[in-house]
Amino acid sequence: MKKIVLVVVAFVSAAAAIAQDKNKTTSKTDLINRAGDHIMLQLSTDHWAGTLPDSIKDHTKGLSRGANIYVMMNKPFKNNPQFSAAFGVGIGSTNMYFKNINIDVKSTATKLPFTSLDSTSHFKKYKLTTAYLEIPVELRFVKDPSRMNKSLKAAIGIKVGTLLSVHTKGKTLQNKSGSTINSYTEKEYNKRFFNSTRLAATGRVGLGNYSIFGSYQITTLLKDGVGPEIHPFEIGFCLSGL
Repeated sequence: MKKIVLVVVAFVSAAAAIAQDKNKTTSKTDLINRAGDHIMLQLSTDHWAGTLPDSIKDHTKGLSRGANIYVMMNKPFKNNPQFSAAFGVGIGSTNMYFKNINIDVKSTATKLPFTSLDSTSHFKKYKLTTAYLEIPVELRFVKDPSRMNKSLKAAIGIKVGTLLSVHTKGKTLQNKSGSTINSYTEKEYNKRFFNSTRLAATGRVGLGNYSIFGSYQITTLLKDGVGPEIHPFEIGFCLSGL
């Protein structure tokens, strides 16, 4: 955790140095009253990268998706108001969808079991959900600081998070032929196999209050030795304002 905090501090320091070294390129602007993207709502498609075995790749299903919401502080640099540093806090969540598989998060084994259910009873809908409390940090650029809600914007950053919850959810039990057995719903909670801290690189580009964003998790989803080296990433839409 200390190493991650040091990375965050180093990033903020570097961002400040870059922006302060810029020559002033815009006229004086009322920076106090300008909008600063203090709230960000993100909707994403979620994916797993890394050394994934076929037992996982062959059982992904549909559109995995996530949602993030952050409250941010935005601090423009005095020497160049086109640049600013932003930091805040929020919640990030992901929902990875699978077919004909069981991810036994409650297992007492040393490795997280991913069990194929192609030839036996399985859930029609099945997902793995993770939720994190996160601190995002961004170096932001806006082409016209006086028209934040209409100007071209871009940002790069990092976010550090601590794991709040992990659970699987299966809904509608079917037999191996795909016929419904019953409408049973099952939830299982356990964080034992998952890294408690995550660090991800982020980026955004857009116009006004609308942008496209992406993030890539540098740390692995699972702890060392308990499963494949999974690096989640997300691509999606961001609505920002205030």
